[in-house]
Amino acid sequence: MPLRRYTEHTFLSVLKKSAIGIVLLRFFLCCPAVFAGDMAEASRYGGTLVLSTTSDPKSFNPVLAKETSTTEITSLIFEGLTRTDPFDLTAKPNLAERWEVSADGRTWTFFLRRDVRWADGVPFTADDVVFTFNDLVFNDAVPNSARDIFTISGQPLKVERVDAFTVRFILPTKFAPFLTSMGESILPKHVLEASVKAGKFAFTWGIDTPVKRIIGTGAFMLSEYKPGQRIVFVPNPLYWKKSKGGGQLPYLAKIIYLVVPSIEVELLKFMEGTIDAYGVRGTDYPLLKPLEAKGHFKIHDMGPDMGSSFVVFNQNLGQNEKTGKPYVQAYKQKWFSNVHFRRAVAYAIDKKRIIDIVKNGLGYPQYSPLSPAIGLFYCKDVRPYDLDLKKAGEELALAGFTDPDKDGVLEDKDGHELEFSLYTNADNSERAETAAIVRQDFENLGMKVNLQFLEFNTLVGKLTSTFDWEAIVLGLTGSSDPHFGQNVWLSSGQLHLWNPKQASPATSWEKRVDELFAAGVQELDEKKRKVYYDEYQKIIADEVPVAYTVLGARLTAVRERFGNLKPAIFGGVFHNLEEIYLLPTGKGGGI
Repeated sequence: MPLRRYTEHTFLSVLKKSAIGIVLLRFFLCCPAVFAGDMAEASRYGGTLVLSTTSDPKSFNPVLAKETSTTEITSLIFEGLTRTDPFDLTAKPNLAERWEVSADGRTWTFFLRRDVRWADGVPFTADDVVFTFNDLVFNDAVPNSARDIFTISGQPLKVERVDAFTVRFILPTKFAPFLTSMGESILPKHVLEASVKAGKFAFTWGIDTPVKRIIGTGAFMLSEYKPGQRIVFVPNPLYWKKSKGGGQLPYLAKIIYLVVPSIEVELLKFMEGTIDAYGVRGTDYPLLKPLEAKGHFKIHDMGPDMGSSFVVFNQNLGQNEKTGKPYVQAYKQKWFSNVHFRRAVAYAIDKKRIIDIVKNGLGYPQYSPLSPAIGLFYCKDVRPYDLDLKKAGEELALAGFTDPDKDGVLEDKDGHELEFSLYTNADNSERAETAAIVRQDFENLGMKVNLQFLEFNTLVGKLTSTFDWEAIVLGLTGSSDPHFGQNVWLSSGQLHLWNPKQASPATSWEKRVDELFAAGVQELDEKKRKVYYDEYQKIIADEVPVAYTVLGARLTAVRERFGNLKPAIFGGVFHNLEEIYLLPTGKGGGI
């Protein structure tokens, strides 16, 4: 062995045996900037970002995910062909470096990057894209919400391999948000194909899976998962994206999510310096704002939340397959399916009180299914429901409720007292406080409300699997385009909360919403698209399948320890995690 070769081999062997050596190896082997003498960039490598979550993930499988407790984790591991710009909401290249579209807008050809590797070293190719769509998204044996989004006019997209790095999508009709929809996570064929063929994909990549088996192309890899304690990520050494200086990304050496029991514990851990960021609630603002300078953190205000908050009632007509009993008692199902009952509920909710008490004045009344943060497609001219007990009483009378024995509790025409159970998740104190106010609002009208608090994933299970619930206070995350809410608003949608997966629309208004989404997705002119989505928002406000509460202000406190923060309403503070680094002079510690 030549002397030079022997010396390098010995040096590398020594480096691999120490923690400092591993960091140095990252510099020398992964960072061309070091060799170019760019020590400023070299100094960015290393450091840990500590975040928190109040719920364990339900799985590590992004295709099956229906809850943020899972998608928040998988978003660090998996990527799509495109990404959504967090500022202007346009589609930008990602795993696909460019694309072409036919004159009729129906055939899209994507040219994939050739420098992408899965975290296990296997090249990323067109086969992975075709597998993700044809074998997973459009596989009826794989339960997923993405199928609703990619089904256009009742027909799936056609996805085919052109060559190893070229994929063609053939659409049944024009599809306005197609490029943005290509942010769908791509999964590895070589890892998952066997489980699909064996009919076991629905049980693949559960939380009991060894973390090294979760293979993505994203900036980070799972390193450790201890249920109820923490989720740890380390950099993907094969990540394809480079910094402006040509250096390897990501910069951070580790990301830790601490699993905590409640938002209150999150706040305590932020104040003591254990975690680096905290989603500030309105009630926290008077406490934290005066401490910004002393606590070495900054509160970033990104405007109204993109999502929504609401009360929803179960209108599912189905039966439990095991017991043969209906999901909802027939007489209660009759209440919940009556639009006058739902309007009464909407008029009874004291939005101002929720904003004042729960949000400490930092909130916005919500009337439309879309947030003002979505911009153009938001419709402000919908039926407003502000507190009006007189109108609420009139609507209840139209629904057939009276109080014949004058005991303060309303009854239907058959003498059933107006009583139901209201659920929400215990780990979210703002939602719990909102539910408590809502219960009191309903009781002021003469209803009996049994408020119950559940663990978040248990609540999601009731909503999407067992359908064993009567009313729920919950929220949905927002999206950059109305179409991506199709899995909620289509009558056949997996997340059509009040009555999911209908074989045909149960009501004429649901049929009309189906038609509007079908028309809106095919219209390429944004102003004309807005007409369709405005009508859908007005229908939802009139029919009240969900009764909205309030939107919060999106506030996030972050320690002044990190560089490259670029807060945006879509994606929040950490949408560019691969570019964020620990400042050499970053200030830490508690308050």
